Amino acid sequence: MTQRRAILSGSTFEEQIGYARAVVDGDRVHVSGTTGFDYTTMTISDDVVEQAEQCLRNIGAALAEAGCGFADVVRVRYLLPDRADFEPCWPVLRRRFGDVRPAATMLECGLADPRMKIEIEVDARRPGAS
Repeated sequence: MTQRRAILSGSTFEEQIGYARAVVDGDRVHVSGTTGFDYTTMTISDDVVEQAEQCLRNIGAALAEAGCGFADVVRVRYLLPDRADFEPCWPVLRRRFGDVRPAATMLECGLADPRMKIEIEVDARRPGAS
């Protein structure tokens, strides 16, 4: 029987909408679409690159709580309202994923809040879990 465990970040969105930052299901970790909000202050930068960096800090915290890290990511999805904002983020994204090379998709779409310029979602596999 696999164990399912929710990981919460403290984001007010999780409570208001009814979801978890991540779900651990056996050896799989599913991290929800994560934006550039600093969840301790519920503030967000106007700069897309700073938002990408904060997204990755938020995702890294969820992965660590799940018992894995960026090296364990197998799938990443990038969601941006303006595709022109994607390329400036590449160096930040390459630092985390360049050696890992997960499967990736970038979609141009509307996000829940006009201040959000990027949202990142990842799936990972926990090492040694089954």
